Amino acid sequence: MTADVETVPAPGVRRPETDVETVPAPEVRRPAAGIPAQPSPPPLETGPRPRPRRARLRRLLPTPTGTPFTFAYAVVLAGTSLFMEFADPDTVSAALRASSTDVTHLAHSPVLVLGASALWIAGGVMSPLVVAFVVVLTALERRTGGLRTAGVFLLGHVLATLATEIPVGLSVMAGHLPQSSLHRLDYGISFGVAASIGALAGLLTPWPRWLVLGGFAAMLIEDLVAFTDPMTNWGHLLALAVGVGTWPLLRRRVPGRSARRG
Repeated sequence: MTADVETVPAPGVRRPETDVETVPAPEVRRPAAGIPAQPSPPPLETGPRPRPRRARLRRLLPTPTGTPFTFAYAVVLAGTSLFMEFADPDTVSAALRASSTDVTHLAHSPVLVLGASALWIAGGVMSPLVVAFVVVLTALERRTGGLRTAGVFLLGHVLATLATEIPVGLSVMAGHLPQSSLHRLDYGISFGVAASIGALAGLLTPWPRWLVLGGFAAMLIEDLVAFTDPMTNWGHLLALAVGVGTWPLLRRRVPGRSARRG
């Protein structure tokens, strides 16, 4: 009689397991010898790139392609300012008198003197008005275009001039002012700049808008209270109001207008 003998594997020898499913390890690809591994591509940028500070500062200045009206006008004003600085004083005085928008000149050649008076800067290139002209008109033209910027400037210049000079003529006719008031020296770009500031404020967000309007209006009212030149000071306030009145027109988009470089 033979007994059942269990076969015991020798030490070090593993018994095959038939009930366990063998899963192959995933294949790992390694670069061939001598070929460097390719770096992973950088993530794509979805937002607009921030403008360098120097580029943002350049946009405050007029350029021939980006703001042709402001650039050409600034060149003309620079030329007339140099003329005022270096030309013969008698010649300069005669040119300014011929360009004055006083009652006498407005009665005889209104179009000529209204255009000529806007070619001079009262105080020359050292006037703070120069900075306001460059910054404000450049910003306004970049947002609305050259035609609208020129229209705002000329509208403020013309309306404020007529609104201040016509009462002078009426007061002389009524005997309230002397005849010498008909020949008052009046020239410069301040009315146009005041209108442009009022127009530009309408294109800003609410807080900057009211800060600009409130600060500039407070400065004009302070000059008016000082009573140094009430006629001109009233003209500045009127020109500012003219600029504010152009908000509905300037806020309309120009069809087909795209941003220009420069």
